Amino acid sequence: MANVSIEIYERMLDHIRAGTTDLADTMLAVPAAHFSSEAHAAHERALFRRQPLVVACASELPEPGSFVTRTVMGTALLVVRQADGRVEVFLNMCRHRGGKVEMAETGRKRFFVCGYHGWSYEREGGLRGIPFEASYGAIDRACTSLIKVASEERHGLIWVDLSSRDGIDLAGFLGAEADRELATFGIGDMEILFERRYDIPANWKLVMDGAYDVLHPQFLHPTGVGKLVESNVGVWKDYGRHGQLFTARRRLAEIVRSGASPEVAWRYFASVLVLYPNALVIPAPDHYEFWTVWPSMTSPSECHVHIRFLLRPETATEEVKARVGRSLAILEEAAINEDWPMEETIQANAGTSPEVDFLYGRSEVSCQHLHHQLRRDLAGLDV
Repeated sequence: MANVSIEIYERMLDHIRAGTTDLADTMLAVPAAHFSSEAHAAHERALFRRQPLVVACASELPEPGSFVTRTVMGTALLVVRQADGRVEVFLNMCRHRGGKVEMAETGRKRFFVCGYHGWSYEREGGLRGIPFEASYGAIDRACTSLIKVASEERHGLIWVDLSSRDGIDLAGFLGAEADRELATFGIGDMEILFERRYDIPANWKLVMDGAYDVLHPQFLHPTGVGKLVESNVGVWKDYGRHGQLFTARRRLAEIVRSGASPEVAWRYFASVLVLYPNALVIPAPDHYEFWTVWPSMTSPSECHVHIRFLLRPETATEEVKARVGRSLAILEEAAINEDWPMEETIQANAGTSPEVDFLYGRSEVSCQHLHHQLRRDLAGLDV
């Protein structure tokens, strides 16, 4: 479970007592065109293809030969657990005529066969067999293996870098603080209980913004989440590219305002660990939500959201699973009926008024962070 340090605890109590929150240095203006411009979206897609991205949870590959297939930023991938426990990621593309060598989303196999002409590949990626091989001419098997994509398994997540075939400096990408914090979550010991996928008619950044906005709960969710957490009270930890938001549950604020000093306990806090550019880890006492939010490859006005609910198998009693199921229902009620419809209206307005700016106030420091990092990275992008 994510740690609530004494530092976070004391900062939060100070904010509750003073009616304050963590603040950015200044307000931030983001052009509406950043949410609706195809040219801007194309640059963001190019940036994604050069970043480490999470494509799977380690628990999805429990034993040698376990695989999942993913399409990431338009690229078809085959993710396979090897005999020695490593994970390798390949382009899901036959070296003969380019068909996929695996069509299933998940499974376990000793080898993979392209359904077009029957070329087969070992789970290590090497070319295994060619039907009617004598009729092809000379084929250099060493040069016709599946094409590897740089990947790394770290802290229970599988990452890829679509721009590299050699390796990822994932520790360097995460930085010491985010790497240390992610390690405390123990995601590698957790399994997927529920998994949901949603196509949203809004830019991916709007969905990210809404997932860790400290201002909106009491207004957009007055009968749900807004009754559980304090609005406009938060502690933001900047981890370089990444960051973590801590907010106060309403019960904590009530205890503090009564003059009492509550214990340092996770149940009084909500948190979101933001893994740049598009992943979120949202811990709860008995489970985690793990989100990835993907830009559309065809439109700046669409995105795909993949949410997994994770829990430790040894805690997965029927009572706990029922409780996590209720958490999923609360999430869907808020997201499907409130958050995402609002983001659709923002998207529509960004499309009709691209010349205006959207304003991120000083208290929206967590949302500002993504846009500042994108601006820095896009400025250095050679496309």
